[in-house]
Amino acid sequence: MKHFPLSLLFLASVITFSCKNPVNSNTVNTGKDSSSVATGFEVKDTTNYAGKTVADAATILAKKEVPVLCYHQIRDWSASDSKSSRDYIIPVDAFKSHLKILADSGYHTILPDQLYNYLAYGAPLPEKPVMLTFDDTDDDQFTIGASEMKKYGFKGVFFIMTVSINRPKYMTTEQIKQLANEGHVIESHTWDHHNVKQYKTEQDWVTQIEKPKKKIEELVGKTSEYFAYPFGLWNREAIPELKKRGVKSAYILSTKRDPDDPLYTIRRIIASGFWSGTTMYKSMLQSFH
Repeated sequence: MKHFPLSLLFLASVITFSCKNPVNSNTVNTGKDSSSVATGFEVKDTTNYAGKTVADAATILAKKEVPVLCYHQIRDWSASDSKSSRDYIIPVDAFKSHLKILADSGYHTILPDQLYNYLAYGAPLPEKPVMLTFDDTDDDQFTIGASEMKKYGFKGVFFIMTVSINRPKYMTTEQIKQLANEGHVIESHTWDHHNVKQYKTEQDWVTQIEKPKKKIEELVGKTSEYFAYPFGLWNREAIPELKKRGVKSAYILSTKRDPDDPLYTIRRIIASGFWSGTTMYKSMLQSFH
């Protein structure tokens, strides 16, 4: 892999942005007062899965997919934002409408351990599970995203680039620690958002996977076992490299899952900045059916 100066590589990652259960109802319930919805409900699963056999690929692929939404920047558009960029920049009111319609429709957020145990071992999930994920470490995910989620008892998964920590417009060490302490999950999105398909040497894997994983573990005091591919791009050669570095499952975007290793190709959809709450809801149901 050709290495570029950090400043150029980081700028490129910012410009490109990154990166995409059962659902038992297709009805949008907009009549409920979301403040009364029991969105903090969690299925209590005390099973010890240590030593249990992970389900085979066919069994995992046969399960209903859990909706997983992917967010990037949460801010109002500026005149300089291009049309393509606006797919990745969700205006504040639109983001609020996304969360509200999920709450009003009875959805409960789940976290990676819950999804993994459901897929691998058949563990129970809430009746209407959804996962909210956030890529790239933008500080508005903390100041706006986490604040809005708190209103509904929602928890999220923050896939961070460790190069961006404490940089302007990105989350600080203390903000990341606070998210973890409040029950959100912090996981890796590489060091500097470099495309996994371009890794050529052992050092690439050390720089982009091993070191960020260790950094996150030191930062939040918890094991980091999940990963989101930059741009959603992956290849089969990456999967054994992730496995031997302690990654239990990995997230792509809306492309097809790998037929042999579906735990390393869990699908997400990008929650477009052009989507209203209703449009997001319909798109989610259509994609995860």
